[in-house]
Amino acid sequence: MKEVEYAKSLVFAAAPKAAPPLKSPAAPPAPVVKKPTPPSPVQAPTPPPQAPVKPPVAPAPAPGPVVPIVRSNKDCVPLCEKRCELHSRKRVCMRACSTCCERCKCVPPGTYGNRELCGKCYTAMLTHGNRYKCP
Repeated sequence: MKEVEYAKSLVFAAAPKAAPPLKSPAAPPAPVVKKPTPPSPVQAPTPPPQAPVKPPVAPAPAPGPVVPIVRSNKDCVPLCEKRCELHSRKRVCMRACSTCCERCKCVPPGTYGNRELCGKCYTAMLTHGNRYKCP
């Protein structure tokens, strides 16, 4: 029996002692994965706020020639004399100018042009030959 004990001791002596259980190395914690954020819709950059734009202001028109007021036929003579002073046929001009002044109560300023200042009456009056009557 000594032999059996001796054999057991050899078996157990030959067998290495069981080592304490080894701890497996601690696995590193899994990295935190963030969910991908959906891309924000692309927006055009907003321009900086601007002051309200004022419409352009037209400069005041230069004062044009003033049409003298005609109240009676007596007012027509000096105005027609001024109008016809440079005309080559003064008497013809004075007669036509006086007629237009009596009918339209207006004589344009200056010696020539500016007929539109007296209105349609002065500009639309024609002779029998379809020429403008008023000088």
